[in-house]
Amino acid sequence: MTEKKIPSRMLFLIAAPKFAEKATALLMESNVPVQYKISGMGTATSEMMDLLGLGTAEKTVVASILPKTTANAVLTRLDDALEDLERKNRGIAFTLPISGLNKLLLRMMGDLEEKEPSEAKRKDESTMTERSHALITVIVNQGYSEEVMNAARSAGARGGTVIHSRRIMDEKTTVAMGLGVQDEREMLLIVADEEHKLPIMQAIGAQWGVHSEAKGIVLSLPIDNVIGLS
Repeated sequence: MTEKKIPSRMLFLIAAPKFAEKATALLMESNVPVQYKISGMGTATSEMMDLLGLGTAEKTVVASILPKTTANAVLTRLDDALEDLERKNRGIAFTLPISGLNKLLLRMMGDLEEKEPSEAKRKDESTMTERSHALITVIVNQGYSEEVMNAARSAGARGGTVIHSRRIMDEKTTVAMGLGVQDEREMLLIVADEEHKLPIMQAIGAQWGVHSEAKGIVLSLPIDNVIGLS
């Protein structure tokens, strides 16, 4: 029997830990079955954080998988929850398209579609900012995220989130790509509008690309919807 194809989305929330905890509970109430929590750090300077009232630079990244038909309703609930918090505890949430899932996740997405009230699927999305944005992801050697972010800001980036990671790659590929031997890496996530996406990627690549000391790899992913941006 052929598994039903269900268009799905990956939902990312990047926020202060206080709101991330509230958002996690909201996702559970919305029957979202899969959630991952990752620790990160914001890239704004302490002076800018104080000026904007953004509080701590510590961030929590929450990643969830859900059907496309319910993604907008869940984003709207998160947007409503943002209004109840002080600005310094707010964050940003967005969805990315997924091209495939394994059978277990497909069944879970089907169950979630059935649980979602039909009126919620049709709910007015006027509270949600629907724009043309992209998620720029930059992977660099440890210790270079600040320099990379400075290059991104020079091309119009507003801010980003840094996640520490570890590269897993065979030696032959590492040598072929000229990536060096350092395994510890930093992943920088930047949400940008289409107008600034290419200039930001070009600025990073020119200064901190594969041939630099940072050994940077830059890529972008399309964002369906985003909330939390003014």
